Amino acid sequence: MFDFLEDYDLLGAFWTTVQLAVLSAVGSLIWGTILAAMRVGPVPLMRGFGTAYVNIVRNIPLTVIILFASLGLNQTLGVSLGADEFETINFRLAVLGLILYTSSFVCEALRSGINTVPVGQAEAARAIGLSFGQVLRLVVLPQAFRSSVVPLANVLIALIKNTTVAAAIGVAEAAALMKDMIENEAQLLLISAIIAFGFVVLTLPTGLILGWVGKKVAVKR
Repeated sequence: MFDFLEDYDLLGAFWTTVQLAVLSAVGSLIWGTILAAMRVGPVPLMRGFGTAYVNIVRNIPLTVIILFASLGLNQTLGVSLGADEFETINFRLAVLGLILYTSSFVCEALRSGINTVPVGQAEAARAIGLSFGQVLRLVVLPQAFRSSVVPLANVLIALIKNTTVAAAIGVAEAAALMKDMIENEAQLLLISAIIAFGFVVLTLPTGLILGWVGKKVAVKR
């Protein structure tokens, strides 16, 4: 029943999916944190940029962003992100698109965590002479991250599933392999079940582990 799998690099496809998810998660956490800092910052221009970015980007379909990264940035503007091979260029562009999209949700998850930090703590930190950046880095963000583990876990799970959109620009991840397998084999239900099981293996432990971590590090009020 499973003999046809020998003709396909199933593990390689899911490894590509894992690489997409990990790189995009790291980039999204960095950019999302910067956006969250902008949204709660004292500079109106930065607050306006952060608000506009989040409200615009998260309401654009991810497929549109990924296709724009490939067709707009690469084919129209010649952006290659330092790569020469077609596969590598599309992989990096897919990571960029996932970061641009997912960071808006990371920002909102962190902003909800920031809102759980008592205002008095920030005011006390400012009273002893700390700058806004120091207050954010030393007082607010550490508590916000602890409060946001579970929402961030949900964003990560969504990101893992969203990596399937990278198939639209030719990235050889799990969804792209599934498409090829269905076109070549008369095993629609079995192939779908195998790919679905692979994603469950990736997402279920992630949700359980981060949910446990969230309970352990939650700030007791």
